[in-house]
Amino acid sequence: MIANTKIKPAHLERSAYVYVRQSTDYQVQNNNESQQRQYELAELAVRYGWPKERVVLIDDDLGRSGSSVSGRAGFARLVADVALSKAGIVFGLEVSRLARNNRDWYQLLDLCSITLTLIADADGVYDPSSFNDRLLLGLKGTMSEAELHVLKGRMLAGMQHKASKGELRFPLPAGYEFDEQGRIVKARDEQIGHMISLMFSKFFEIGTASGVLKYLLEEGLTLPRKAGFERAVRWVRPFYRAVYQILNNPLYTGAYVFGRSLIRDNYFFRVATISFSGLGGPDGLW
Repeated sequence: MIANTKIKPAHLERSAYVYVRQSTDYQVQNNNESQQRQYELAELAVRYGWPKERVVLIDDDLGRSGSSVSGRAGFARLVADVALSKAGIVFGLEVSRLARNNRDWYQLLDLCSITLTLIADADGVYDPSSFNDRLLLGLKGTMSEAELHVLKGRMLAGMQHKASKGELRFPLPAGYEFDEQGRIVKARDEQIGHMISLMFSKFFEIGTASGVLKYLLEEGLTLPRKAGFERAVRWVRPFYRAVYQILNNPLYTGAYVFGRSLIRDNYFFRVATISFSGLGGPDGLW
């Protein structure tokens, strides 16, 4: 048994919560050592004095990012139980496992401080109600959030560099596909090509997307749609958003375009657009 002066009998009367999280499904499948180390925190709780039956393992968030509480049912359950004074201590391998932004991290710290709940990681045990321990936990949270910002920036820079060479792959609209060399080419399905051409010709004739939609519905025609990187094309009943997206997609003009979406994070707004004709893009108008 490991003795620690911060762990009081009142803490041992409550449960010890072990929170396990990995950010992606790839990590869950391949980073087994990190996952195993997190599960071993349950054994650490027993060595600190908690009986096995009062060690609560929360691993609902495997494959979930810690950048937000959205979609993290396990973290929500943990926060709720801490608020109800069910937890005597919360174990996490490191701060980044519990939260990747200061808003969620300080919410947990405040609740732990009010309910006299301890926090433990691979380095030791902390009492959030103690000024010195809270200062150290706050610093760890700041470093974790900064690390996520650096990682995001590095990944985005890599994507933009690849896109600037026309080599970045992204979901293609119906009518296009990647060939064996990774180039964007027109799909071999003539039916898809005919429908896309018909839509553009009707748009030049009518002048509005709603007019094109009305024409398609009156003629009983269907639209080709593709979800993500799926190669299979679904034929669906026309609706305005689908028509607008086809008519507004610059890829149908022969332009390779990346970065039309607004990227938002905790620090700033950024719009990065890379656009040019050729170099991996289809040639000429559809």
